[in-house]
Amino acid sequence: MKQKQNHCLKKFGAAFVLGGMLLSANYVYAKNPADPNKVLRYIFPVAETGFDPVGVHDLYSAHVNTSIFETLYTYDYLASPAKLVPKTAAALPEVSADGLTYTIKVQKGIYFADDPVFKGKKRELTAADYAYSFKRLLDPSLRSPNSWLLDGRILGMDAVLEQAKKTGKFNYDAHIAGIQTPDRYTLVLRLTAPDQNFPMLLAHQPASAMAREVIEKYRDKAGFVMGRPIGTGPYILTRWTPGSRIVLKANPNYRGFVWDFKPSSAEDQKIVDAMKGKNMPQVGVVDIQVMEESQSRWLSFVKDEADLLVLDGDLSVQALKDGALKPELAKKGIQMSRIADPSLDYHYWNMQNPIVGGFSKEKIALRRAMAMAYSADNQIKILMNGDAQKLQSPIPMGVAGYDPNYKSSIPYSVKAANLLLDRYKYNVGADGWRTLPNGKPLTIELTLSGNTARSQQSAEFWKKTLDSIKIKMTTKSMPFAEALKAEKQCKTMFKASAWIADYPDADNFMQLFYGKNINVTNNGCSKIPEYDRLYEQTQRMKPGPERDALYRKMSRILEVYMPVQVNYARYRTVLSQPRVIGYKKHPILAAEWMYIDIDPKK
Repeated sequence: MKQKQNHCLKKFGAAFVLGGMLLSANYVYAKNPADPNKVLRYIFPVAETGFDPVGVHDLYSAHVNTSIFETLYTYDYLASPAKLVPKTAAALPEVSADGLTYTIKVQKGIYFADDPVFKGKKRELTAADYAYSFKRLLDPSLRSPNSWLLDGRILGMDAVLEQAKKTGKFNYDAHIAGIQTPDRYTLVLRLTAPDQNFPMLLAHQPASAMAREVIEKYRDKAGFVMGRPIGTGPYILTRWTPGSRIVLKANPNYRGFVWDFKPSSAEDQKIVDAMKGKNMPQVGVVDIQVMEESQSRWLSFVKDEADLLVLDGDLSVQALKDGALKPELAKKGIQMSRIADPSLDYHYWNMQNPIVGGFSKEKIALRRAMAMAYSADNQIKILMNGDAQKLQSPIPMGVAGYDPNYKSSIPYSVKAANLLLDRYKYNVGADGWRTLPNGKPLTIELTLSGNTARSQQSAEFWKKTLDSIKIKMTTKSMPFAEALKAEKQCKTMFKASAWIADYPDADNFMQLFYGKNINVTNNGCSKIPEYDRLYEQTQRMKPGPERDALYRKMSRILEVYMPVQVNYARYRTVLSQPRVIGYKKHPILAAEWMYIDIDPKK
């Protein structure tokens, strides 16, 4: 899931409330069972980028979007491994024998949150809303960072896209063989090729349903509706101070559900005992604050000003000892949920950059030398306080396709890295720094997202790494949203990035380096024909040994050309106050607010 965005936000000088949506003290909660007195206080470590599922691609905006909008499918709260279940769909899809046609029934009686655009009428969710939203993902004028979900998969879409390129306008009413709505509640999707992951793609937040009239009424010049999200989910946005505070309140039109999940462990049984049979959601208000400094987040939690706290590396040492909650916190009733994230932290070199990009031997040698001088083990120990696990390939544990026996061919050896640079004429100049083979100065610029203590520590680590091979490094700090925009446009040279599984399959990670995903999820802007050919081949294969063998080949190809330095997968540790009931960190879902309860007496 993960941390990307193509478009700049409009700047607002103060907080605002959404017209017609501010909840007054005497607001009547019609169907939603949430209690307005149960307030969950949460913290984002970086700012959100907006609330249009098609337009944003960062984890923190996804927290909000998954609370406001709904996909056809989602994941069982407790099942391990992750299990796909219906959300607005009446059942899992009916799939034709050839694997090309998906027939999906949408539940009746689901309604969007009230908004003046609906002219005082209840607006029911229909199959047409998903058809429109899927088309919108592929509208070339929007340049959605999420277009990869459906790109090349929908039968007949290429012709419509080609016409859009000629006319400059996407025809949402054009006949598309692969997206049909034979009746109000039936959606038929036809694919260009079998895709075993397709149902999981439909559970990913960008595939949420949006109402066409909302988009056409409120869209900005870029075509997005970032500040007025109107969905069918359990919450509505009632206050937003960009980069500072977000307040969600229960959506009166939400139908609710009964908590009924089966345990996957002894620890889960405690959650089941506390939650089974409750009408959900219970939390009536979610109050989110943005705090970039980790120490501020920690102080907020220990002062009981936040109910949930996600621990990052430099906070783990304050809360954990040998992976367990410190006794002084346990005595206070603080609870902990800890999982190995299906995630990938990596650094990439922009393959289109004239200094570090390209496929000549000397460029590959430069990237390889920098990778050989880097130690993921040291970074985990020094910066992450042991709160991560080194990865050998881009595929983390916990997803289909992970190979515990795979070992990277890139050694950690500063000596070998220096010898490699010497061999390819990256000579050391009079100033003590290496030059390019043509004798011109060599400087590596590391782009930082934000200017936090954590990002500065990472920059210092990499400077020491490159100092060890006599390569000069500088840094450039950018606000989070601007850094995301720059990498989408292939304007960074060298940068850290992270990806958390949108769905539990290796494909979700290997697509990060697929050539056709440049300007979308391929931040390194790499286009390697052999890799792309194998990736396309895996799209037609079921999970299993044959597909895994191709993933191993693809990992080796990345090690040959070195567009990416694979680092680690983080442990995800969340602390909760004693008043929080039923919380468990989910490996795929961004937010769990609708599955938990709060004891207001505590």
